[in-house]
Amino acid sequence: MDLPLLKLVLQIALAVFGLLTIMLVLLHKGRGGGLSDMFGGGVSSSASASGVAERNLNRITVGAAVTWGLCAVGLGILEKFL
Repeated sequence: MDLPLLKLVLQIALAVFGLLTIMLVLLHKGRGGGLSDMFGGGVSSSASASGVAERNLNRITVGAAVTWGLCAVGLGILEKFL
């Protein structure tokens, strides 16, 4: 793969996974005591997510964040050494 093309692909992936991570973090229910209370996250809701759905959301969020980090490291390596 050509280096400018690889750099472009990593930049696009970095932006996409960054936005995806932000959206996924915002989907998590607030645990209280933090900024979520300020914006109404401390109000208990009867439509809260089940344990399985919350675990799956956690896994997807961690996967997106790790992928974002790997894209950032890959871009850093490309900039530094190539």
